[in-house]
Amino acid sequence: MTRRRQPDEALEDQVQGVYREILKRAPEHDFEPTTDRVRAAVDLLGEPQRAYQVIHVAGTNGKTSTARITESLVRAHGLRTGLFTSPHLTSVRERIAIDGQPISRADFLDAWSLVSAVVDLVDQRSVAAGGPKMSFFEVLTVLGLVAFADAPVDMAIIEVGMGGRWDATNVVQSSVQVITPISRDHEQWLGSSLEEIAAEKAGIIRTRAVFGRQPPAAAKVLEEAVIDAGATAYWLGRDFEVLGRELAVGGQVVRLRGLAGEYEEVPLGMFGAHQADNAAVAAAAVELLMSDAADPLPGAAYLEGMASAVSPGRIEVVSQLPTVLVDAAHNVAGAEALADAVDEAFPFPLIGLIGILGDKDAEGLLGVLEPVLRQVVVTRSTSPRALEPEVLGEVAREVFGADRVEVVERLDDALVRAIELAQIDSGNSPAPLATGVLATGSVTIAAEVRILLGRAS
Repeated sequence: MTRRRQPDEALEDQVQGVYREILKRAPEHDFEPTTDRVRAAVDLLGEPQRAYQVIHVAGTNGKTSTARITESLVRAHGLRTGLFTSPHLTSVRERIAIDGQPISRADFLDAWSLVSAVVDLVDQRSVAAGGPKMSFFEVLTVLGLVAFADAPVDMAIIEVGMGGRWDATNVVQSSVQVITPISRDHEQWLGSSLEEIAAEKAGIIRTRAVFGRQPPAAAKVLEEAVIDAGATAYWLGRDFEVLGRELAVGGQVVRLRGLAGEYEEVPLGMFGAHQADNAAVAAAAVELLMSDAADPLPGAAYLEGMASAVSPGRIEVVSQLPTVLVDAAHNVAGAEALADAVDEAFPFPLIGLIGILGDKDAEGLLGVLEPVLRQVVVTRSTSPRALEPEVLGEVAREVFGADRVEVVERLDDALVRAIELAQIDSGNSPAPLATGVLATGSVTIAAEVRILLGRAS
């Protein structure tokens, strides 16, 4: 019996078996700064990353949303697409999407059958030389690059895992490089200053670089990197921009000035000024690739691509009565964008359901969210990196005051309590402006609340 004739349950068991094996490797937040192992693997596999065009996306915040909008725009123009993002919310197959859908179980297993022996060989060579085996993220990167070549896709949108210069994805030969807003995050790996972090992310710059809004310190480093690479830079706010936007049901309508023309009445099913910026950046990247910015993109395809773009776990409504939002904000800059967006699009009281990882600025993140949350229920996700609820609770009490903070150990119990508080605050009113719940603080909190509320797709 071939894989494709096996029932989904049997295939899923095999996928989970492969995933468990890969998970035994060094985690994606613990890496050695080199691309040598990935380069060795793709060389042995015949350089699959050269079989399609690539848009490479780095940055601190907005990478995944920008990558998803870019993919949707490219696909709307009739090209077959690959999309590599991280982390996943429900299934590891989400990280490797083909034509807008997670890679099928059979195709995932086929890709693994192609790369597993090569991974073992690279492991052996690295260990013999005194180095580590390939990491979790390195293996998934190779798996994705091979899956896209095997599909085959016309264009792949590849999101950097962390940093840029030494990221496993930086073996691609990209036609366009995108760097979304840079802020402080992953400082133990990327550096403690914006200049150091920007220098790492600038390592993907090759030819044509599209930049989101940047703090001056980061912008200066990126400008120098463009010159050093002999590349051409395109900046949001200078070469293209958001001309206007209005709230709409399920998102907003934006007006954009692109590199080659203006686009009116563009529907975007995402909330917040930051997502309008992400849409503008994505559109500029696609303009460069589709027409070298000489001509505007075809209107019908442009509108279809924008309207169909989705970014699960980013200010996503996952339940109603009460409204429950999830967002993957996990650093101060992400929390600032989230706070502005919910203040604008959801102008009613919110109960926060918060869990934060131990390497993040918990006090800073909570301080940004405090004005938009009536109360908070502090908890933790299943991540081994999560702060203990009582530790996070002490920080939350300093920010919110003890009377606005509850600590609940288990996430499922905490979600029930947050919904209960929202219903009590609303007097069980079904009115649209009744109190809602905002679950945030980490990607794992957003992911696990989605699963608890039946949004596991």
